[in-house]
Amino acid sequence: MNLPLAQLKVLDVSQVMAGPFCCMLLGDMGADVIKIEPPGSGDQTRRSMGFRLKGADSGGFLALNRNKRSIEVDLKNEAGREVFYDLVRSADILVENNRPGVVARLKIDYPTLKAINPRLVYASISGFGQSGPWAQRPGFDLIAQAMSGVMSGTGYPGLPPVKNSIPIADLGSGLLALYGILSAIIGREQSGAGQFIDASLFETALSLSIWETAEYWGTGRVPGPIGSANRMSAPYQAVRCADGHLVIGAANQKLWISLCEVIGRLDLVEDSRFLTNTDRLQNREALIEEIEKSLMQRSSEEWTGALLAAGVPAAPIYDYAQALQSEQASARQMVMEMQHPVEGTIKALGFPVKMSETPQEVRYPPPLLGQHTEAVLTELGYNSVKVQELRKKGAFGL
Repeated sequence: MNLPLAQLKVLDVSQVMAGPFCCMLLGDMGADVIKIEPPGSGDQTRRSMGFRLKGADSGGFLALNRNKRSIEVDLKNEAGREVFYDLVRSADILVENNRPGVVARLKIDYPTLKAINPRLVYASISGFGQSGPWAQRPGFDLIAQAMSGVMSGTGYPGLPPVKNSIPIADLGSGLLALYGILSAIIGREQSGAGQFIDASLFETALSLSIWETAEYWGTGRVPGPIGSANRMSAPYQAVRCADGHLVIGAANQKLWISLCEVIGRLDLVEDSRFLTNTDRLQNREALIEEIEKSLMQRSSEEWTGALLAAGVPAAPIYDYAQALQSEQASARQMVMEMQHPVEGTIKALGFPVKMSETPQEVRYPPPLLGQHTEAVLTELGYNSVKVQELRKKGAFGL
């Protein structure tokens, strides 16, 4: 059965993370994703992001580029741009993540491509968007986390600033761009026209700061770092026990009372400092100190079992090895294997959303640089003579 986006053709003109992640998700749902790469070097993630296995491509590239085909095209070359324009004529979606102004200099900006294909949905992902005084600033996840306020609320009070270890601005902007793209595709069914999608890492990081902005506007206080705790309920964080830590989420009054019963501290229920969730938030440090007095008597495994049996959300804190090897990850097929022409069998994260009628699949492993150039050109109707002429003109690099 065809995957849900099998009728769509996507031109991935992006590099590194946000754009490639967005396009990989489109490919996972069946879209024909053609990755347009600079000749010779390709997506900079191939060479610069992380460890190598057997081949030249990095682990970072392999993680972000399944279900795509790769074609080398020199977009700075006039003949290369003509090939690109031919691809645009039959494309549904284009994703790029250059700094604002770059695509205009390359003559592959939205106004130019809209004239070629008015149905094109064109998504730009940048650090700060296409407008505003910060538009020309470099667009890195670290910068977005810093300037959006995210870093100011991450970590522990009194310690140096900490960014979220997961690049939430990068990955989040890829997801929000995807949301905009699919909305535009649905809208195109009515209007017949494509449109321009403007997504940014800065706005993504801000848009994910739900509790922090609610606290600021509701109280006038600027939210600071609170470690693993939650801004809206307590206790809801990591706590110490005899052999390390576990997390507890007693996010309402019923769960709070159940927690106190399990740890043998019903006296805390009547303690004036902890009567309501508001009281517990205001006295969080004292609250956790009292809870940990009891938790230090048993192991994380023992407490987790007892709390879960009483209906109180609790969990051990796993590292990535433990999470990936867990029975839940196995049951949900979150670790899968792909066959790569150079690397052989490689592991990858599975599909995080399951489709009941059109299950996703790996149709293409992460492509080698330019691996599908000939096939894509043939689909465009180019014969071998024309391909050779274009090569002589530098369309695919010198």
